[in-house]
Amino acid sequence: MGQMMARSWLAGLIAAVAVAGCAPLPAPGTARMPAPVPQVPVLPAPSAPHAATPDGAARSFVQVMRRMEPAVRQDCLNRRTAPISCDFLFVVDDRPGLEPNAFQTVDRNGRPVVGFTLSLIAQTQNPDEIAFVVGHEAAHHILNHLDRKSGAATAAAVVLGSLASAYGGDTGAIARAQEIGASVGARYYSKEWELEADYLGAIITLNAGYDPISGSGLFQRIPDPGNHVLGTHPARGQRLAQVRRAVADVQAGRIR
Repeated sequence: MGQMMARSWLAGLIAAVAVAGCAPLPAPGTARMPAPVPQVPVLPAPSAPHAATPDGAARSFVQVMRRMEPAVRQDCLNRRTAPISCDFLFVVDDRPGLEPNAFQTVDRNGRPVVGFTLSLIAQTQNPDEIAFVVGHEAAHHILNHLDRKSGAATAAAVVLGSLASAYGGDTGAIARAQEIGASVGARYYSKEWELEADYLGAIITLNAGYDPISGSGLFQRIPDPGNHVLGTHPARGQRLAQVRRAVADVQAGRIR
């Protein structure tokens, strides 16, 4: 199982589907049983706001992680398409002065690591927002975005490096072209992957019993990157629509 690690003061807080078929007719004089009604997943009620203090947000974070950890692990085991580890490690970076941020990476043994800065945790207003951030970052790992990003960057670097060489660039120019190609290649696909992570993250959040639509309210309080060609994140409206689509698909039985 994954574990959650944090330093300093935060460490002290961690203390119905039926199968259709042919049924025999009831014997004369017996009552016919009503047909089972398929169960439609119900969207959980939005979480109540936690105390609007760093301590209140931190306590809420600990409580949310107790539910999200097993949900993330199970969704990873059910949905992974590559032999990736589902033994998540959740960490909190409590260094002062860091901007609100969450990230996903892997350690040298391939274990997935999901990290959060204290400033991001403090910026959340309710457990749904914390749960959605956790689901979103875990989804990046489950969808194997880290490896795909590396591949896209490498391919773009090779292409631009080859073009620079073909047009007579010297060694320095070729190296610079490769650097630009790697950056462009990694960023070009990032908006698509963010939307993929929003979609799956919403489902993971919902499966853990939190409201992803309420959770995506965090998007309303962060700067909207718009729809720039090489922007690293999609526009706010796209992300909110993606979360609503995920919830609608689950409720319609199109995905679980």
